[in-house]
Amino acid sequence: MRKKYFLGLCLLFFALNTAQAATLYFSPSSGNFSVGDLLNTGVLVNTQNKAINNADSVINFPAALLEVVSLTKSGSIFSLWVEEPAFSNGAGTISFNGGLPTPGFNGTAGKILNIVFRVKNAGSASLIFSSAAVRANDGFGTDILQTRAPAQFSLVSEEKPVALPVAPGTPQAPRISSPSHPDSNKWYAKSTAELNWPISADINAVRLLVGKSSTAEPAVLYIPPITQRTVENLDDGIWYFSGQLRNSAGWGTIGRFRLQIDTEKPERFDVRLVSREDETDPRVKFTFESSDRTSGIDHYEIQIDGEISETWSDDGTRVYQTPVLEPGKHAMLAKAVDKAGNFVLNSIDFDIGALKPPVITEYPSELQSGEVIVIKGETYLNSEIVVWVQKDRDDPRKRSVRSDERGKFAFVDDERARVGVYKVWAEVVDSRGAKSGPSDEVSIAVRQLAILRIGTLAINTLSVIISIVGLISLLVFMSWHIKNKYEVFRKKIGKEAHEAARALHRAFDLLKEDVHKEIKALEKARTKRDLTVEEEKIVEQLKKDLDDAEKFVAKEIEDIEREARQ
Repeated sequence: MRKKYFLGLCLLFFALNTAQAATLYFSPSSGNFSVGDLLNTGVLVNTQNKAINNADSVINFPAALLEVVSLTKSGSIFSLWVEEPAFSNGAGTISFNGGLPTPGFNGTAGKILNIVFRVKNAGSASLIFSSAAVRANDGFGTDILQTRAPAQFSLVSEEKPVALPVAPGTPQAPRISSPSHPDSNKWYAKSTAELNWPISADINAVRLLVGKSSTAEPAVLYIPPITQRTVENLDDGIWYFSGQLRNSAGWGTIGRFRLQIDTEKPERFDVRLVSREDETDPRVKFTFESSDRTSGIDHYEIQIDGEISETWSDDGTRVYQTPVLEPGKHAMLAKAVDKAGNFVLNSIDFDIGALKPPVITEYPSELQSGEVIVIKGETYLNSEIVVWVQKDRDDPRKRSVRSDERGKFAFVDDERARVGVYKVWAEVVDSRGAKSGPSDEVSIAVRQLAILRIGTLAINTLSVIISIVGLISLLVFMSWHIKNKYEVFRKKIGKEAHEAARALHRAFDLLKEDVHKEIKALEKARTKRDLTVEEEKIVEQLKKDLDDAEKFVAKEIEDIEREARQ
């Protein structure tokens, strides 16, 4: 019973200790602003003596009346962001999700972020927390948000609500223009403004005023009237040049010209690489965080690796994604440009990893001219394979094939091979556009068509054989003839026959030496390439014929010498 009572007290204490207490609010939460003005407000939290470590929210604002110029985290109590502050002027939303480590934050005015709006149109603008949570630093992430305090702002037109009555016959409002700031709706980085207006002959005076108010009456009198004025050293912001003309009937209606001036570059521009799970992804994301308190950020100009710059406008997410890039090291130079053309630069280096190159598994090491190169390999499944083919020192040419669902691919060249040495390698490109480096090169030797090569060799060899056979036949005939002559004239020419036998021996030695050279030439060719069957037969036949001839001549010389000795 005591245990149950004790447990109940603990649960009650925990419930009381984590009761909802925190408040999210805007500061300032009210005020009057004119069209064109900048409205600055902060998002703050009052924790009501509870330590917190996280808060998130979606803020709604009227997109027809306000537009976000910038969101800044400067001075925020949060140092960790689950979701970076982001906005959409189209949807009229601002979102964030931030936190900080233990011990968290405990206070009445913890600044989360600052918002700068520009007033677009007149009306009543409400800022509300459409969804939100403030979590206690209790180890459980208990939501202790109790109050979501809205903000209400009164937005008035830049024009005077009610025109003052004027006497009949008085001048119309002057048509004021500016050659230095021609468009009243645009921002200019010039602090000196030139203004002019035409007047008719009946005008005898003019009153002018330069100020921040769009409803103030001109007060500086010019007699005689002037038709132009140069105003120097105007501070950044929105100015109104007001003019009024007078004739004999009195002062006419007031004319106004708005000047929008911003001479300062944006206050900050941070570029951060969004973390990637796959380093080979050829499209890289970056977050751009920039702010410009006067005119606001208009666009970004991005240049990668010195190429032509790209103009990019933030859609509210502040996330820029590159086009498909090659693997390797890259450098990005980014420029944040405000609506007056002022800019601030930032740069960042990053790497894109390469896919593993394809592996060529099958290819012919030799081909005959006229045959087709066929290679097979393996790589990523359902990907594009770029095959490069280079003959000798020619420029390489590329062809594309696709791998199947198993990652296998086969390439059949669309050109027939010519005599020479070919090098082949491959690269892979997946569906994202990610690429690999080149695969290992393979070499293919293309030789002359076999029948032509054998025919040429046969003609050359046949001429050698005919010569050798002719010489051998001549030697055999000479041996027979000398023997017969020797038998008939043995006694008369014994000495001459003996000398003839030695001459025959020397002639055969010379012939033998020439035949050996031819055989060695063919055998040397065998060390560089395989001899054809026909070439092998020729070598063997030459050796056999030479042996037979040598035996026959030797026998004939022996007979001559034996007869000469008798």
